Amino acid sequence: MSSLKLAESFVSINGEGQQAGALALFLRFTGCNLKCDWCDTAWANEKGAPFELASISRLTGIARDAIEKYDLHCVTLTGGEPLLQEGIDELILALTKLGLRVEIETNGSVDIRPFMEKCRPVFTVDYKLPSSRMERHMFTDNIPLLKEWDTLKFVCGSRQDLYRAAEVIEEYKPLCTVLLSPVFGRIEPAEIVEFMKEKRLGKARLQLQLHKLIWSPDERGV
Repeated sequence: MSSLKLAESFVSINGEGQQAGALALFLRFTGCNLKCDWCDTAWANEKGAPFELASISRLTGIARDAIEKYDLHCVTLTGGEPLLQEGIDELILALTKLGLRVEIETNGSVDIRPFMEKCRPVFTVDYKLPSSRMERHMFTDNIPLLKEWDTLKFVCGSRQDLYRAAEVIEEYKPLCTVLLSPVFGRIEPAEIVEFMKEKRLGKARLQLQLHKLIWSPDERGV
């Protein structure tokens, strides 16, 4: 049975996405194939980052405990880049069998099709914009695969990012929920709202990271 590199597990509210504000179990895994300029979880991505080598049974045990203690219905697999973990498809299936809504937060560079075969989770797929310096790694074939229960997220750090997000939305016309989220401290949410009005982005939503408004932006485990 596979073991995955678990950096941390905790219960909090979903800070973003379609389930924003709802309690969820978070399973964060180490390692990422990208290095975004504004990454807020770089500590989990660096070589030598601390982790527990956790089996599927160990992880489902954490999930059972969270369900019993908090009566929650959502689990978010995040990172790093969780889709790089060997055995993540087994974990998705096991968590789904517990009755949980399994959401994957993925950076947009990994083909999601192999993770739809055994048991399809809910995907929150990033599109990395110019300020991230990682846009060249985007696997855009993912976008047409996203359904109404999935999310395409643009993390925006500049005016240039906003224009690029509008271009991608116009080109692919995604059927899923589309979120525009500010890089904390780099761009004001009000500027994004005015841009949405200017570009007639009526199907997109502004998304603020609730956990950074409730707790310190650098706080872990929230």
